[in-house]
This record gives sequence, C-alpha cells and structure tokens, in this order.
Amino acid sequence: MLTVENIHKHYEGEPLLRGVSFKLDHDETICLLGSSGSGKSTLLRIIAGLEKAEKGQVLWKGQDLEQIPPYQRNFGLMFQDYALFPHRTVSENIAFGLRMQNRPQEEIKQRVQEALKTITMSTFADRKVTELSGGEQQRVALARALTPQPRILMLDEPLGALDRTLREQLSQELRRILRETKMPAIYVTHDQEEAFAIADRLLLLHKGVILQSGQPHDFYHHPRNVWVADFFGLGNLVNGVVENDNPLRVSTTLGLFQASCGGDLPTRGEEVTLLFRPSQACQVTDNCKNQLIGTVFDQVFQGNTYQITLKTKHETQFFQVQLPHPVEIGQEMVIGYHASEVLCLQNENGDE
Repeated sequence: MLTVENIHKHYEGEPLLRGVSFKLDHDETICLLGSSGSGKSTLLRIIAGLEKAEKGQVLWKGQDLEQIPPYQRNFGLMFQDYALFPHRTVSENIAFGLRMQNRPQEEIKQRVQEALKTITMSTFADRKVTELSGGEQQRVALARALTPQPRILMLDEPLGALDRTLREQLSQELRRILRETKMPAIYVTHDQEEAFAIADRLLLLHKGVILQSGQPHDFYHHPRNVWVADFFGLGNLVNGVVENDNPLRVSTTLGLFQASCGGDLPTRGEEVTLLFRPSQACQVTDNCKNQLIGTVFDQVFQGNTYQITLKTKHETQFFQVQLPHPVEIGQEMVIGYHASEVLCLQNENGDE
C-alpha cells in the first residue's frame, strides 16, 4: 500500500535520515522504534507531506506523492499532545474531519456515534474535552483521526504523556481498535514495551538508518548486534576474544564460555560480545559447561521470579540473573548456562 524509498534528510547540517526504505502492507501496523533524535518523527512528517525529503520517494500504490499536498493524501495523523479543540465537545472534536470533507449531517452523526462506541465513550458525547482525563483525551484524539477513514493512520508518540499503567492499558485498546478497523498504521515510539504490544513489525531506526526490522520476537531471539541487544536490554553483555571457532569458545574476564552464533561464525582472535539472558541462568548442574562464580549483591522480588545481582570476580562487573527462589545476600553462587543459550554477537557500533 505504502512504499518509502531511499529517504534522505539533513538537520542542522548533519544527516538525520540516510536512505530509509520500507513498505507497509494492508491492515499492518508498523512501529518505528528508536531513541530521541533518531529521525523517526521527521520520517513520519515526510510521509504525511508536512516536510520534504532531500532525496527519495513516498509512494501510495505506486503513485509518487511528492506533488500531493498533505490534506489531499488522506493520511490520518495523531500527535502526542492530541491537539484537541478545547472549546468543542467530544462529539464536535470527533466530527471535525468529516465536516472538513463536507459529509452529510446524518452521516456525520452516525459515524461519530460509531466512533464513540469503538472507543467505549458513548456517554461522553456532549462533554467538553477539557473535562476529560489524559487517557480519555487520547481516545477522543484517536477517534477523530479514525472517523474520516484515512488510508493509513500515523501516530507520533501518542501515549508518551501518560503514566505507565495507563500506557499499558491504552496500548492494548489501541491494538484492538486497529485490528477491528483493519487500518494500516505507522506508530512512532521510543518505548520498547509499547512497540512490542502494538506492532506487527518493528523497524529499529538508529543514526538515520533502519538497523534491524522484523517481528518483535526476532529482536529478542536474534538481535543483529551488540547495540540492538543493549537497546532492548536483553541481558548481560560480556566482552571477549574468540579462542576456537568449532565449537565456538570465547575467553572473557569471567572465564571461558562455549557459545552459539546466529549469523556468520567469528574467526579466532576476533573480539566479540557474549549475551547472557537473565531468564536462562540456572544454578550449576554437572552437565552445564558454562559456569561463572559471583557473590549475591542484591535481589528484587518480581512476582514469579527474583532478580538477583551478582558481583563477579571481576570487581567492576555485575551480573543479573533470574531465579524462582530467594537467596541470601553475600552468598557465593555458581551460575550456569548451556552453550545454546549464550549468544555471540558482533561488535558493531550500530552504523550501517
């Protein structure tokens, strides 16, 4: 439906977007994920026609949109601040886009009622938006963006101003609404949990390029490099040097470990980084070859598990593990990992 090809853009003399390309399929929700300054909001504005790219194309079903003004693209856009009209009621805010399209009054009334039902706010029709909570305003802004039936919906950090509990609740509602309406959407956020909850596919933007794309589970099981693993907080990252490539063994300050590799095997002498996921740690058994020793420094109860912080023999290095039971502070522990659960990553810095 939407094709973005080789988009370039500079900001204050520095490259902000460096050849970004992707496609959006019918009824798919894509999440543009990245830290502040990665260019994701600028990319959204270029797609909407609010900014111009210095190079590249935005196409809708093969048609180049460069000469099409924003109001003729029929793309819905929702910002973090919602931009609701404070002097108008909930219904009047939702009806705004339909009035701009000169829709018949009866159609406007019917579609506003349908929108209110979709966001579970049918009893709020005549209320002023200034009387609503932040979460209620977010729903109204979403309904206003959806009601004109745009070809795609674009959302720029729509939940960023809300507290954590409300964000989690509304992200689930937003996914439900997008599923029900079957509307293709591009969702911009810097919050990984939010992205995982909403997106069918993630595009991780870093330094103006898409560093990795795929379904949420791809990022967890197959991070492309150290930067991706660190960005998602996947676990303990330990630097080392390859001592043997078959089987893969890596020497680190915490010991010698046998590891697995999802991509090309590194060569002997190459500097790499090992990823140890806290949830895959176990207290040592006889058949576990990878072992490290640490002293329990701290522990935090997390419901079904305890997050244990170990102080390793390398004095400046702490190691996080998850165990199903509490341990004593100051206790020495031997932790083990199977070779298949230690992932060897290339030391790329995140640049293409």
